[in-house]
Amino acid sequence: MEDAVKNRKAFTHNNNFPLSGSDEERKIFNHLQEGFKEQFQKIFPDKLAPRTVVIVPSFTLDRDILSKVTGVMQYEQRMLCLLMLLRMPLTKLIYITSEPVPESIIDYYLHLLPGITGDHARRRLTLLSCFDASPKSLTQKILERPRLLERIKQQITDVSNTHLTCFNITPLEKTLAVRLGIPLFGTDPDKFYEGSKSGARKTFRECNVNLADGFEDLHTRADIIDAIIKLKRKNPALRKAVIKINDGFSGDGNAIFRYPELTADDVNEKNIDAALQNLSPVAKDVSKELFFEKFNLMGGVVEEFLEGKIKTSPSVQCVINPDKTIDIVSTHDQLLGGEDGQIFIGAIFPADKAYCVSLASEGKKIAQALSDKGALGRFAIDFLSIQQDDESWKHYAIEINLRKGGTTHPFLMLQFLTNGKYDADTGKFITASGNERFYFASDNVTNENYKGLTPHDLIDIAMFHSLMYDGAAQEGVMFHLIGALSEFGKLGMVCIGSSPQRAKEFYDKALQVLDYECC
Repeated sequence: MEDAVKNRKAFTHNNNFPLSGSDEERKIFNHLQEGFKEQFQKIFPDKLAPRTVVIVPSFTLDRDILSKVTGVMQYEQRMLCLLMLLRMPLTKLIYITSEPVPESIIDYYLHLLPGITGDHARRRLTLLSCFDASPKSLTQKILERPRLLERIKQQITDVSNTHLTCFNITPLEKTLAVRLGIPLFGTDPDKFYEGSKSGARKTFRECNVNLADGFEDLHTRADIIDAIIKLKRKNPALRKAVIKINDGFSGDGNAIFRYPELTADDVNEKNIDAALQNLSPVAKDVSKELFFEKFNLMGGVVEEFLEGKIKTSPSVQCVINPDKTIDIVSTHDQLLGGEDGQIFIGAIFPADKAYCVSLASEGKKIAQALSDKGALGRFAIDFLSIQQDDESWKHYAIEINLRKGGTTHPFLMLQFLTNGKYDADTGKFITASGNERFYFASDNVTNENYKGLTPHDLIDIAMFHSLMYDGAAQEGVMFHLIGALSEFGKLGMVCIGSSPQRAKEFYDKALQVLDYECC
């Protein structure tokens, strides 16, 4: 750890930073990551240990695709769930955003803290902002502001108990970790391929888990056409195929291809090329031209569109720790929308009891393979599960999201608020008091009539109608994405209940109240 401290001083105090992407930067980063193992072993298990967490909720993803996500800038507020770490009395948080987060939203989260006053927690929370609403990634904005970087470093009192956490990890986040002189709880971006759509398919095969028939490492329109033809010739009954950009987000990097009515002899390059004119990108306002441009740049896969009379879209959330141990922290049934069910809307926790245990087992196989390849941190594996004629379930691994995702913040809120744990062997979440809990969560509660509601308005409405989370009963509603409400009429909710039905009732009541107040 002393070497890590010296390293930080050498490269932060005199701003003599190595070039981004250089061998020197890689060497320093690897050294910092090695030191993280000791921090994990000594500090993480001790709730009274002093520590600092630097939180950068940056969506460092393709700008053109992200621009189609309504209120995407406000998605930086989803990681405000990590404010619950302040329940540990010697923990400090440094939270950086593109634009300032209103104090009313911060106060809303802090009032949820069990056993800690809001004032005590607030004194250990540092909020910093770039004051920049441009579409650049947050991490890039921070790196372009040396004075802001210095302010962050000034808040770090001891690098030996400090780490950086981000939404997703790219070379920009790696550079930021090196310039701050602290380790990063996430996978080295040099291993980005392992979390891509193409890399995931190879990992699935290595693990002997089921996956959709298809082809990876494609780049050109000709590659896509060839894959579509091969899939159809192999399965003449196939009606649709899914084309996925390697670094898509929340389904917005996907497109659906519908096979035209053709005889077997007519399934050829000319006819499939013509049919591609009717390609349907999932993201709103993304043209076919832009989709092919991004596919050519980032590469991707083509897969069969899996069919089934009864099918669901569950996921397994995992954590690979610095000591290589693996935690299966949750399973979810994802709620998908859009014409072909490709857009992530929300999630039900835990996944259906009919298959959540077997699902977790498949997820652990994949997590172990990723751990062996050097992955680190929290991530999710998406599946498509189809009920068979004997009522058993067959799970198909679909993709790996080697980052935080839409199921991260709801589960962390539940875990922090109840001090509970998910048991992957039973498929149950049990609170510290021994009670079972469930939730219904959505990131996409949207209504034009909600526009104009401020955070203050929402909190007033929630209190008046008894929608606030009740710490004694360990049930109720938590809101997030609150900053997107006034401008976009959009927010998120995590509705916790003692049964799946009760969790859904909280959600339905919240919608009824909002619709009533905004009619």
